[in-house]
Amino acid sequence: MSAAAQTEQAPLLEARGLVKRYGQVVALNGTDFELYPGEILAIIGDNGAGKSTLIKALSGALQPDEGEMRLDGERVHFRSPRDARRAGIETVYQDLAVAPSLDIATNIFLGREQRRKGPLGRFLRMLDKRAMRRAAVRHFDELQIGVQSMAQAVENLSGGQRQGVAVARAATWASRLIIMDEPTAALGVKETRQVLDLILRVRARGLPVILISHDMPHVFELADRIHIMRLGRRVAVVTPHTHTMAEAVAIMTGATPGELEQAMTKEVE
Repeated sequence: MSAAAQTEQAPLLEARGLVKRYGQVVALNGTDFELYPGEILAIIGDNGAGKSTLIKALSGALQPDEGEMRLDGERVHFRSPRDARRAGIETVYQDLAVAPSLDIATNIFLGREQRRKGPLGRFLRMLDKRAMRRAAVRHFDELQIGVQSMAQAVENLSGGQRQGVAVARAATWASRLIIMDEPTAALGVKETRQVLDLILRVRARGLPVILISHDMPHVFELADRIHIMRLGRRVAVVTPHTHTMAEAVAIMTGATPGELEQAMTKEVE
């Protein structure tokens, strides 16, 4: 779907005038944001631009001092990540937040365990491990994530497979959107490719994705639109079709037109 077609729709998630202060430091300075259905939206910015603060506000990890957010047109106020999850927003953090000693299926259902039917589940609170493993297998098959067994401990998986567990868990429970924070950080070339393909498959299932990444080639490969931040504000929204990587970086860093022309000339050379 083209960016023009996407923006003819109403935003799925939007924010207006978000402000977040930490004492004298202004992390968000009246920033706006829109995510449209079915898109991959990348957020880029230099260190200190406000990317992490914006994501924390959207995922309920912090509450902005000013501004408002709307989900499907309805005003929302997330007081915690649990509120965001209840609204169908799942986040995959850079540190993955998996339980390494537990098996894959248990990680997928961590905090949302299924109990057995009848008295065993109601009174003895016994878990239905078979049902959880069957469901985990189904989700992994849909996302084409290859592992030997759902009974494997996560600590025995490769970095790419661990990332797959975190993404599969988010895709299992997200009904509105998924936020991914630096999903390919510290991965090798082969595992990075697997994760990039996984992101595309998540979107193909109908879930829009917010992608935070410093890797510009990955951003330009995956993103439908690119939200550029500088000094706590959104300074531009571009697409891989309307701007080059050099232009996006120049906007992100506040380069002058002369510096932009020089950067583009060097890229061509």
